[in-house]
Amino acid sequence: MMVAAMVQRKYKFVAVALALCTGIFATGCVGLHNALSVPVERTTIVELDSWPKNAKPIRIALLSDIHVGNLVMRPERLRSIVDAVNAARPDIVLLAGDFVIGERREGTATRARDLAPLAGLHPPGGVFAVLGNHDHWTDAGAIQARLTHAGVRVLENDAVRRGAITIVGIGDRFSGHDDIARSWQRAASLGGIAVAFTHSPDVVPDLPKTMPVLFAGHTHCGQVVAPWIGPIGRYSRWHRLYDPKYRCGRVDEPGRVTIVTGGVGSGTLPMRFNAMPDWWLIELRARAPRASNTPTDT
Repeated sequence: MMVAAMVQRKYKFVAVALALCTGIFATGCVGLHNALSVPVERTTIVELDSWPKNAKPIRIALLSDIHVGNLVMRPERLRSIVDAVNAARPDIVLLAGDFVIGERREGTATRARDLAPLAGLHPPGGVFAVLGNHDHWTDAGAIQARLTHAGVRVLENDAVRRGAITIVGIGDRFSGHDDIARSWQRAASLGGIAVAFTHSPDVVPDLPKTMPVLFAGHTHCGQVVAPWIGPIGRYSRWHRLYDPKYRCGRVDEPGRVTIVTGGVGSGTLPMRFNAMPDWWLIELRARAPRASNTPTDT
């Protein structure tokens, strides 16, 4: 009797262990499939009161967190993403940092070669980038050189004028490379409506009111988001990864619109749950006149 009970318990243990291993394997497969999926193209319109009369709308493509260096982001997949962006015909493309995976310098220059498909982007207003925390932790010089070779202009705490807007690239807050004062001085010297972009969205509370738009990445929209629990990874290097308020999507606040993309790659961990890869197509234009309720004379 005792032997039979022990055998039965052993079989139960094996069954539970097998079910657990099967669940982990299935979860990993789903997560990898999600990370490899075609990034969602999200669209929105940002209306600005300060938009000049008779100025045409400007369409901006926002991409972030390409993270070359693992099986999720190979040159072939990046090339297909570039083709999708070109098909949307944006006027300007902004790349909001984290071009590679890892935290060490070794091997970064080799991995950065996989950024070559970015040379296929051809918006009439240009392609601009800021660096992310992983870029600074690895080899910022090698990454910037590859971006320049691909025709991408890096704006680290710098600005450039394009028509009605001035594009302001702010350095990454998470790795301590942001200089808002310098960025704003460069923007103010050029005039136009300041449209800022950066890697980590946590700069938002410190931006001057004269920056009505901010685009960012970094968060991966949580990357692995468990039901009822939320994002699993919330800290890195003993620091909070991001303010949960700016985890994902469009955030409208008085005087400012913040848009945070989930990114097209997946970082070191090649999986995603409840946070699919995406990029944004944003149209900036004048605010439509409000309908008047005042009766007119006839």
